[in-house]
Amino acid sequence: MLLTIPTLIWSGMIQHWFDYTAPQFPGAAYIPAMFGTVVYFYGGSPFLRGGYQELRSRLPGMMTLISLAITVAFVYSAVVTLGLVEGLDLWWELATLVAIMLLGHWIEMRSINQAQGALKELAKLLPDMAVRLDEAGTTKEIPVAELRRGDLLLIRPGASIPADGVVKEGTSAVNEAMITGESKPMDKSAGDRVIAGTVNGQGSLRVEVTGTGDETALAGIMRLVEQAQTSRSRAQALADRAAFYLTIIAIVSAAITAIVWPLLGRPWGFTIERVVTVLVIACPHALGLAIPLVTAISTTIGARNGLLVRDRRGLEEARLLNTVVFDKTGTLTLGSHRVVKTTAADGFPDDEVLRVAASVQRDAEHPIAQALMTSAKEHGIEVPLSQDFESMPGRGVRALVEGRRLHVGGPALLKMLAAELPETLRRAAESAAADGQSATYLVEGNQVLAVFAIADAIRPESFDAVKRLHDNGLEVVLLTGDSTAVGNAVAKELAIDAVFAEVLPEDKVAKIEELQAQGKRVAMVGDGVNDAPALLTADVGIAIGTGTDVAVEAGDVVLVRSDPRDVPAIIALSKATYRKMIQNLWWAAGYNIVAIPLAAGVLAAWGILLQPALGAVLMSLSTIVVAINAQLLRRAVRSR
Repeated sequence: MLLTIPTLIWSGMIQHWFDYTAPQFPGAAYIPAMFGTVVYFYGGSPFLRGGYQELRSRLPGMMTLISLAITVAFVYSAVVTLGLVEGLDLWWELATLVAIMLLGHWIEMRSINQAQGALKELAKLLPDMAVRLDEAGTTKEIPVAELRRGDLLLIRPGASIPADGVVKEGTSAVNEAMITGESKPMDKSAGDRVIAGTVNGQGSLRVEVTGTGDETALAGIMRLVEQAQTSRSRAQALADRAAFYLTIIAIVSAAITAIVWPLLGRPWGFTIERVVTVLVIACPHALGLAIPLVTAISTTIGARNGLLVRDRRGLEEARLLNTVVFDKTGTLTLGSHRVVKTTAADGFPDDEVLRVAASVQRDAEHPIAQALMTSAKEHGIEVPLSQDFESMPGRGVRALVEGRRLHVGGPALLKMLAAELPETLRRAAESAAADGQSATYLVEGNQVLAVFAIADAIRPESFDAVKRLHDNGLEVVLLTGDSTAVGNAVAKELAIDAVFAEVLPEDKVAKIEELQAQGKRVAMVGDGVNDAPALLTADVGIAIGTGTDVAVEAGDVVLVRSDPRDVPAIIALSKATYRKMIQNLWWAAGYNIVAIPLAAGVLAAWGILLQPALGAVLMSLSTIVVAINAQLLRRAVRSR
């Protein structure tokens, strides 16, 4: 820009237009030529190098057009300045053209860097230092790079967690929003896993390191985001083809312009100016930015909300889906058993029977015991200690709770104790059996106090997820290896459209192909382990990850949280991304329908002409519009 200013001030054309005389001294007439030459070789060097590389790889594009435009302007101006031909030089047009092109290029790079800034922000989440505890409990502050698996760390209140690990001691609430998108702090106690880069709350934690450096969830997220931003999609291929054809059209249009105007009697100065303007205004600068910038922004928006796009093709295809197939266990359900329904005998509160039943099972390790204990904990029930615990294989367990001899078990327990079921409890047990659930009884003496229906509980979020998909016109299918009764019960409760039950992992692919054969575009949602073949077969594979295991290789998209509501969120992101891509392609290339003929001078007879610098302004303006429009994607996609 500084080199361009003297070129403008001493330009004869500018002096004539603005009716002033620049300071005169020996050689002043050559100032535009001297500064314009420096601008061409110095400011134009990125474009000249880029154009050479494009021609060398036989893929002419943006750099080729710019290089042609500034080289034609430079050679013609040099010939005029040396007096070899008569005409008006284009030094000021050349200098302003290069300056404006560099400004547009800088805006493009800045926009891309801003879009990819989430990766840098993720990297900043990790602290530089960690507090390690030795066997004696002495603390020592060490660099994070020196951490190893098995190290015991002290995580003080408000501190960032330096590595993935398991809580060994302490309780706290950890803010995981920057990794999983979950705004609510997650309670952590002994046995819970924590993620590197998350922020500890008010409590103090002692954490054993399970993953450092490239092994952490944060590193996995960064790899997936970077991979998605560099992977190619069909939309990108379309933009590349459009840029190639636009380059050819521009070169042909420039050649026609160079032939026609001299035949019509116009001077070479006018003709060269038209040629340069055509080459500049048709430059596919914005086309080169249109798709990558939208992709960079959409993948970072997804990452911030727990949606990791592993393959851009998957994000692109998600907008076309009409069927979503969910694996049941661990996807729509919690993957561990809970008490899904409690039916107590008359006069006994549900919470009370659950409290004492969990106490009886407190020392047991059977899944039924874990279901009772977990459910009591989730209901905020304090489970008392029991005494004289005894396991009765095949029947159940018994223990003394607050002075009462209580039994918990299945139908064999009722037979052993000769206990009679009241009608309400009998109907509850039959209902549980019909839904493929286990019926467990609480008995005192020979009186049955309650029946608990135990099953793999449905995630609360699943109801909203299925509803959102239905609202968007998608069919929802359940795929499970469980019994037909269990599958139908889950499908009925969630209002799922179809069920494939008792399907072995190796047969899941056939079910996906069966749906595809019906003309459906199918997404498969699973845990990425035994569902991997089906994820790869589906049009879009959506892998359920966890906060500490995001590098799921089978899916096109990975859900950091095990939240099925993220599936409709992916579809919404896909649709918004596609809209922005199409809008940007029109902003980047559509204006050339009018701009190229105008630049060539079709309206010259009416005194309407575009100067090369104005052509560069219009071309750069399309680049700026594309960049701004891509940034508006952040508003179009609303986080939950």
